[in-house]
Amino acid sequence: MSASNPSTDRRERTLAVKAAARELGFDLVGIAPAVSPPGFPRFQEWLRAGFAGEMQYLPRREAAYEHPCHVSQSVHSIVMLAINYRTDEPVPSGPNTGRVARYAWGAADYHDLLRDKLRQLSDILHERHPGCTTRGVVDTAPLLERDFARLAGLGWFGKNTMLIHKRAGSWLLLAALLTDLDLEPDAPHATSHCGTCTRCLDVCPTQAFTGPCVLDARKCISYLTIELKGQIPLELRDGVGEWLFGCDLCQDVCPWNHKAPGSSEPAFQPHFDLHPADCISILRMSREEFQRRFAKTPLERPGFDGIRRNAAIVLGNQGDALAVPPLIEALQDNSSLVRGAAAWALGKLSVTWAQSALQARLQTETDSDVREEILRSLPKGG
Repeated sequence: MSASNPSTDRRERTLAVKAAARELGFDLVGIAPAVSPPGFPRFQEWLRAGFAGEMQYLPRREAAYEHPCHVSQSVHSIVMLAINYRTDEPVPSGPNTGRVARYAWGAADYHDLLRDKLRQLSDILHERHPGCTTRGVVDTAPLLERDFARLAGLGWFGKNTMLIHKRAGSWLLLAALLTDLDLEPDAPHATSHCGTCTRCLDVCPTQAFTGPCVLDARKCISYLTIELKGQIPLELRDGVGEWLFGCDLCQDVCPWNHKAPGSSEPAFQPHFDLHPADCISILRMSREEFQRRFAKTPLERPGFDGIRRNAAIVLGNQGDALAVPPLIEALQDNSSLVRGAAAWALGKLSVTWAQSALQARLQTETDSDVREEILRSLPKGG
């Protein structure tokens, strides 16, 4: 009886993992070795520049990003996975409606979808290799997923910092399964295919890119509408435009996305009221309605006050007089964040009765930041 060939066993084991991942619905799968990610020094420079803004969980865990062993001590191989979330094309925003980033059009949170698929893949590995260790990661652990996706051959980094695959484009959500199994690594994706194209850099209305492959998150519309908990900086509000939640502009213009395939995954299919979203309804939403509609979806992340702040900013940018009554109502909101955004929006609308409402609110407003917003919104400071 001949002894098994370790190299053949390793190859077969790797192919079996990839086949299982594809059967579970992952569109891309590759294997990366558990090494220190090549982009770690650049990540450190990015943190030192302050580009993380209020996302303090990044510098707080900085050292852990240096090696995946800080996520799983016994890790030997990293199964990098990607799922395509491209569905319909964007619907033009009408009066008082706002755009939502494509990944959040569905009725569920993609984290839950990917975690469930990772659990299933992990169960398969444990069934076939009893005693092995696995840990699934979707955004939450200190792992530079894009670096390991490139090491696994899944694509290159575009100038907008997104991972781009030749066939799938950048409409991809990444996940990782760390394991102590010895799997055959794929060849890293060593080249870039962006050439001289700068469409993604040029389209950004808030000039969030300081250069190719360098994003100042503090200016990114996705950060401003999702991660930032305070008021959006005054000089960036016009640039937010129609974006209620997130932003897809730098992906919309990418030539590699024009022929990217569509996804049939039910979780990503557009929900009727997010494609686009009614900003007046969201501004008037009660906390109970917010929980009922957005709990366990991506739009829960900005919070009740944050998503209504965003709605007020969009209404101000669109300039429709029909938005004046709900914005005046919002001047009485319990949240100073919402009151301040509503005051700014009413100033943008330049309607006489909006100015009267601002003057009236100024007489009773006690929050200094909101008072400042009102005074800026009144002609010559009121």
